[in-house]
Amino acid sequence: MQALRKPEWNDWCPGCGDFGILSAEEMAIKELGLDPRKVVLVSGIGCSGKLPHFMRIPVSGVHTLHGRALAFATGVKLANPELEVIVNAGDGDQLGIGAGHFVNAGRRNTDITVILHDNGVYGLTKGQAAPTLKRGEKTKSLPRPNINDAINPLAMAIAAGYTFVARAYAYDVKFLKDIMKAAIKHRGSAFIDVLQPCPTYNDINTKEWYEKRIYKMTDLDPVVKDVNETIDKMKQGIGRSYEWGDRIPIGIFYQNELVPTYEERIAANAPSYKTSIPANQKVVHEGKFTTIIDDLINEKVV
Repeated sequence: MQALRKPEWNDWCPGCGDFGILSAEEMAIKELGLDPRKVVLVSGIGCSGKLPHFMRIPVSGVHTLHGRALAFATGVKLANPELEVIVNAGDGDQLGIGAGHFVNAGRRNTDITVILHDNGVYGLTKGQAAPTLKRGEKTKSLPRPNINDAINPLAMAIAAGYTFVARAYAYDVKFLKDIMKAAIKHRGSAFIDVLQPCPTYNDINTKEWYEKRIYKMTDLDPVVKDVNETIDKMKQGIGRSYEWGDRIPIGIFYQNELVPTYEERIAANAPSYKTSIPANQKVVHEGKFTTIIDDLINEKVV
């Protein structure tokens, strides 16, 4: 495949897992044959937030506020459900200040893909403990061991209502690319927890540390085929997500396409939503601002 690098200087640290995530995301978009004009990358603040700047594929990119990437992404998707919206955010950005948006995006089941850059630290601001760093661990920038319990992103995502939940590893680019393709094709909210070394600030969860432990799951059937098995599949995925230590599983933990998306829920209450997509309507007509939400108001959606 042709190299997809922009001429802009990429200032990620050498060996950063973000390089693997960027490469996998580029390949996933290319291999799926997505129209770049209909792809929007939304990012937050932090090292991961720079990803849209470094992608050579001519997609649209929105570099947003700290912890608010999912709020922007939801707005983009609802304004134009024909777009493929992909969110890139760090563990600090998405699970710290952005945790409320993370939970609510799951319960809505908006048809977007969320990629979590999970390295356990706030890399851009010199290595403070992020919400996924385990209690008792002391990375090189911390004056003493972390005193907070870690968030389990997979369990949190399944419990919140995400209908595709997976974990991958940034240095296994091919496997990560395949997981991204499955997530993008999924109908509903998709979440990928991407484990990635931070070679500058996290001297515990290194490449060598991960590669002694990570293995691909082959014994788990994560797909909900009947609504009656939903809870059992959720429990199965959550239970497996707590396997951490000598062995760390990667793969798809939970997948359910039987849940209506948020866009479908809106359309069920407001049939005009399908025919009057907000982003496709004229804002000005013959020099006058037009009212584009009359139908939605009449249908008592807003």
